[in-house]
Amino acid sequence: MKAELIEHTKVIDELGNTMEMKLWKLPEATEDRPHGYKYSLVYIADNVRIIGYDNAEAKGDHRHVRGNERPYKFTDVRKLIHDFYRDIEKFKGGTL
Repeated sequence: MKAELIEHTKVIDELGNTMEMKLWKLPEATEDRPHGYKYSLVYIADNVRIIGYDNAEAKGDHRHVRGNERPYKFTDVRKLIHDFYRDIEKFKGGTL
C-alpha cells in the first residue's frame, strides 16, 4: 500500500511569496517516521527557502529557518501546521 496524500496546498501570499504544504499518511509507521506521516512544508521568498519543515528519509523530523537546520519535535499534524504558520507570521513581522 502506498502513502496517501492527505493535504497539498500551494498559494502565493499577499507579498508574492510561495507557501506550499504536502502531507502524506503512511500505510504504517517506520523507524524514522514513528508517527506515520511524511511531510514537506515550505515558505519561499525571492526564490529562497526561508522556512521549511520536513522529515526526509534518514533525517527525521526537522525544520529549516533561514538556512539553519534544527530538529523538530513532531506531536501531530495540527501542531505542525500551527508551528509552520507561526513562523511565517514571525517572518512577515520581522521577528524571524
